[in-house]
Amino acid sequence: MSDGDDKSIEIWKIKKLVKSLAAARGNGTSMISLILPPKDQISRAAKMLADEYGTASNIKSRVNRLSVLSAITSTQQRLKLFTRVPPNGLIIYCGTILTDEGKEKKVNIDFEPFRPINTSLYLCDNKFHVEALAELMEDDDKFGFLVMDGNGCLYGTLAGNTREILHKFSVDLPKKHGRGGQSALRFARLRLEKRQNYVRKVAEIAVTMFISNDKCNVSGLILAGSADFKNDLQQNDHWDPRLAAKVLRVVDVSYGGENGFNQAIELSAEVLANVKFIKEKKLISAYFEQISQDTGRYCFGVVDTMKALEMGAVETLIVYENFETNRYTLKNGQTGEELVKILDKEAEGKAENFHDAETGTELEVVEKMQLVEWFAENYKSFGTTLEFVTNRSQEGSQFVKGFGGIGGILRYKVEFVDENDTFEGESDDGEDAF
Repeated sequence: MSDGDDKSIEIWKIKKLVKSLAAARGNGTSMISLILPPKDQISRAAKMLADEYGTASNIKSRVNRLSVLSAITSTQQRLKLFTRVPPNGLIIYCGTILTDEGKEKKVNIDFEPFRPINTSLYLCDNKFHVEALAELMEDDDKFGFLVMDGNGCLYGTLAGNTREILHKFSVDLPKKHGRGGQSALRFARLRLEKRQNYVRKVAEIAVTMFISNDKCNVSGLILAGSADFKNDLQQNDHWDPRLAAKVLRVVDVSYGGENGFNQAIELSAEVLANVKFIKEKKLISAYFEQISQDTGRYCFGVVDTMKALEMGAVETLIVYENFETNRYTLKNGQTGEELVKILDKEAEGKAENFHDAETGTELEVVEKMQLVEWFAENYKSFGTTLEFVTNRSQEGSQFVKGFGGIGGILRYKVEFVDENDTFEGESDDGEDAF
C-alpha cells in the first residue's frame, strides 16, 4: 500500500480522535492540552509544567486543586517518555473526563502529528483544545476558482473535498444591439466602457479574495468563463501580477455561477489530480461503472462486504467516513455484523442478544467496536485497499444514501445469493446470517 493511502488512514484516525476529544468535558479545569512545535525543547516544557504545578498548589478548592495537580503530574510523566521533540512536533492531552454514565475517566494521549505543527500551546481547561489539530488536517493545497461570464462573477476555493464559495455578484451588461435612434458608435463605446469596468471590478475583488498579507493564499488559480471575459481579465492592467503567476489553467465553461464552478472543477481535474475531491469522484464513479455494466465485481452492504473480505475478493474497500454500524465479536469467535444488519436489532436496542441458530444458546459479546474502526485496524490482513469517502460530492452522497455507505470493488466476480435466492436484507429472520 502506498504512503499516500496510509496517510489518509492516519488522517481519518486523527479526525475520529479530534471528534471524541472535542466532545469530552471534565469536572473543573483538570484537562490539559499541550502542543510543542518541532525543534522545541522538552526541558523548556518540563520547567513550565513544574512552574504550573507550583501555581496550581495554591488553588483554594481542594477537589479542583487535586484534579489539576493530578493532570499536571500525568502530563509530566508523559513528557519524560521523550528525550526530544519529534520532527513533526508533539501533542499531549491529559486529564479526567466525565463519561456518558457520569463516571470519571482518566485520559492520557500523546502522539506525533502526521504533518509539522507550528503551534505552541499549553492550556488547562474544562475541555481539550483541538483547534490547532483540526486546522492541521486541512489539505495544504487550496485552489482558487474565478468563474466569470456576462451575467456575473463567482469566487471560490477547493481544498481537499471541501468546496467553498467566497463571493459572487451579478452584473447587467448591455447587449450588442441598442434601441433604435441611438448612435451605433456611441452605443458601442458605452458597451465597451461597461465591459472594461466589469473586468476591472473582477480583478480588484480577486485581490481581496485571493491575497492575504501580501501573499497569494491559494496554491493555484483556475480562470473559467464563457466568451472572452477571462482572456480580457488576464490582459487587464488591474490584474495583479501575483495572481497572474498562480494561474494554472484557463477553461471554457457553458454556465456561470455555481454550475460553472462545478464544471470548472471537472475540467481542471488533470491539474487538481491530487485533490481528494476529484479522487473521491473518480473512485466512486469507477464503482458505479461496475454496477452499471453488471460485471459482478462489486459488493455493497455489511453482509456482502464482510463475506467478500473473508474470501479475499475485495480489491478496494470503500467506506463512508462516518459509518455508524457496530461490530460485535462473540465468545465462540463468530461475528455479529450480519445479524445486527438484517434484524436491525441495534435500532431496537437488542444488539447485545445473539443466539446460535444451531444450538439455540445465547452467545456472549466479548468485544464491541465501530465497524469502520475495525476496518482501519485490520484491512491489510484482507489484502485490500481501504478508501474513506465523504458525502460532500454528488457521487459520495449517492453512495451513502443509495448503497448504505459501504461497498467494494472486487478482484473477480462473486455471486451473493443465499439458499433461498434472496439477497441481503430480504430474509425474514436472522438464522441464515451466521
